Amino acid sequence: MASVHDFHQNIVDELFLWIAQQPDKPISISLVAERAGFSRWHFQRMFKKHTGMTLGRYIKNIRLDQAIVELITGDDPIIFIALQYGYESQQTFTRAIKSYTGMNPGEIRRLSDEQKMSLLK
Repeated sequence: MASVHDFHQNIVDELFLWIAQQPDKPISISLVAERAGFSRWHFQRMFKKHTGMTLGRYIKNIRLDQAIVELITGDDPIIFIALQYGYESQQTFTRAIKSYTGMNPGEIRRLSDEQKMSLLK
């Protein structure tokens, strides 16, 4: 018989997949909690218990990971990528990428192929 813990873990796992499949759509904590069928407050507590991080941080990290892939594999202007992933300006996007990776978007684009591959892992 499955436990409540297992049930909650299954919900969190399903939402990981769903969030990753929404790269260019705005995702809020409220939307994710509603999709899970829980109040925002309860779902945030449950999510942190199961993952060790807040839901907001998880959503931000997923978006940054996806944006980094775009920087590495694509040739769209940085401002286009910033807007695509929900940042209001290139400056805000640059600060977020720099805080996340230690490099700004231009530095990521100038990495060697080997360095890019290690960043993607």
